[in-house]
Amino acid sequence: MREFFCAAWRKHRERSLLEGAEATAVDVIIRHPEYHALLADPELAAAQEYLPEGGQLNPFLHLSLHLAIAEQLSIDQPPGIRAAFQALAARLDPHAAEHRILECLGEALWRAQRERTTIDAVAYLECVWRAAKG
Repeated sequence: MREFFCAAWRKHRERSLLEGAEATAVDVIIRHPEYHALLADPELAAAQEYLPEGGQLNPFLHLSLHLAIAEQLSIDQPPGIRAAFQALAARLDPHAAEHRILECLGEALWRAQRERTTIDAVAYLECVWRAAKG
């Protein structure tokens, strides 16, 4: 994923044709200027470690979760995620709404990993709706 995001960012900066998910990735990257310098340096991006113990947020995980949410919204999967996002976006700006969904998705992934099971889509969607209701 590191190479994918760096390559998409390079192509964007060079004004090259973006293919497939690269366009979505660039849309996400543009909204995260704090990652631009990192993505412009593929060697640094490949070498950098992000350890939770040090309180570091992994920018590649963050960007990847944004991509996952974009895909979920495009196909409304789990069913109702698009309506929940629209309710959130009516209260917050769309990027902030995505970040609230990202928190719910991160929690759902953490629980699934901890319990060695699949993501509980119902609990995930309920979390998003709770966030939408404020």
